[in-house]
Amino acid sequence: MYRLETGPIDINEIVRSVFSPAAGGVVVFIGTVRDDGTDSLEIEAYEEMAVSELGRIHDEAVSKFSLNGASVVHRTGRLPLGEVIVVIAASSAHRAMAFDGCRYIIEELKKSVPLWKKEYRGDSIRWITGH
Repeated sequence: MYRLETGPIDINEIVRSVFSPAAGGVVVFIGTVRDDGTDSLEIEAYEEMAVSELGRIHDEAVSKFSLNGASVVHRTGRLPLGEVIVVIAASSAHRAMAFDGCRYIIEELKKSVPLWKKEYRGDSIRWITGH
């Protein structure tokens, strides 16, 4: 499973999607809007390309780390403090591969998925650049 969402992410759905009788470990990463002086974030995507890249990264992770399952869902739109931005789940026969697969997905997502973040702080607005 890989997709963009405009509404709240169902974390339980994502975790359930990677469960397998052959999996000895399931790892979940949840990224949120942190309180670093930011009031909220707005996330924009080039949707068609973003979904395609999420699929490529998903498939690479499953193959490279022998994952039983992997899912990645990323939010778009304006998100307040504490809101979930991204959820990644990975399962594998052994925990190390599930951890490695989950980390691979978030790191590759940051590098190549066309997502842009706009930060709101009081009266100021700025685009966040770099990863």
